[in-house]
Amino acid sequence: MATNPMQRKARNSFLLGMLLMLVITGLIIAFLFMQLINKTKKEQEQLKQQTQAYVLNQDVSSGQVITEDMLEPKTVNKTLVPSNATSDIDLIKNYALQDKEGNDIITKYDNNVPKLYVKKDNHDFELQKEDETDNYYIERNGAKEYLELNSVPLVAKVTMKKNTLITTELLSKSDNVVQDDMRKQEYNMIVLPMDLTNGDYIDIRLLLPSGQDYIVTSKKEVTLPNVDGSDSEDTIWLNLTEDEILHMSCAIVDAYKINGSKLYATKYTEPGMQDASTPTYPLGGPATRLLESDPNILERAMNELSNRYNNTNAADLRNNYIDSVINEQGEQSSSNEETKMQESITNSKNSRKKYLDSLTGEIE
Repeated sequence: MATNPMQRKARNSFLLGMLLMLVITGLIIAFLFMQLINKTKKEQEQLKQQTQAYVLNQDVSSGQVITEDMLEPKTVNKTLVPSNATSDIDLIKNYALQDKEGNDIITKYDNNVPKLYVKKDNHDFELQKEDETDNYYIERNGAKEYLELNSVPLVAKVTMKKNTLITTELLSKSDNVVQDDMRKQEYNMIVLPMDLTNGDYIDIRLLLPSGQDYIVTSKKEVTLPNVDGSDSEDTIWLNLTEDEILHMSCAIVDAYKINGSKLYATKYTEPGMQDASTPTYPLGGPATRLLESDPNILERAMNELSNRYNNTNAADLRNNYIDSVINEQGEQSSSNEETKMQESITNSKNSRKKYLDSLTGEIE
């Protein structure tokens, strides 16, 4: 049946419109397909650039001990993290290892495989593990030499915020390694810095009226008892070894005997990066004899003290400065000692009562 020109024109217009729509739809589909391919390619590239690294899950201050629960793995872009960031928590744990002699355990890479080494006699020995016993050993002179390993607390070198990527360069090994003879001691006769807070590190020093200023014990982390919901004003807790306790006892007696002396604390500004000061306070004769005779003191501690203090220079310091000042004051030194000791006892009892009262209030 013949169609009129109007019908043919309408049909041709319809077919042309359909063709154009199909072309446009095809172009849109092709464009979207290319976009999808590009997006997938970009995502794959991003996945290749991603890695896991351990970050802090809280803020920490310089000198604060870093524990495993303070670290968590996080997916990050490789290009935004240092090459020494790690996704293996064992590398951080290994960094904390030492042998019984205090030699550090270090990690070296062999074809991207981490291996542990210990330095002895200026030589690095590979640390190996015996499958049958799980004991660690090194091979030296053709024989196995077994090692006992300890984990040393790791501390932050600097103050760091939450989500900071952790590397071993940001950590250091704590000076305050827990020893068998370490005890928690309470003191309330030390002049404290005004802004002293929990977790600060301090040196205890003895200042004499003649100008001598001795370091009694160094780089100790402070704990402040909480009394009635606030930190104690005059009482601190320190973890000290037996020899450090004896040093403190001797210094306290000297401070009480010498009128015008001061036993005080000084803060470390960056404890994570600063090494402990070397104690310079020489022990008195009675305290030294007690240290040498007490069976509870570790042999290593006694040897260290013998090397550090039982020499001519330390004896001269003691005789020329501390003992001579005590002798010059005569009976007055005994009076000072009795008065100050009673003040200390009273302060200690009052602080203890407040602390116990605060604990009772919390329970109620």
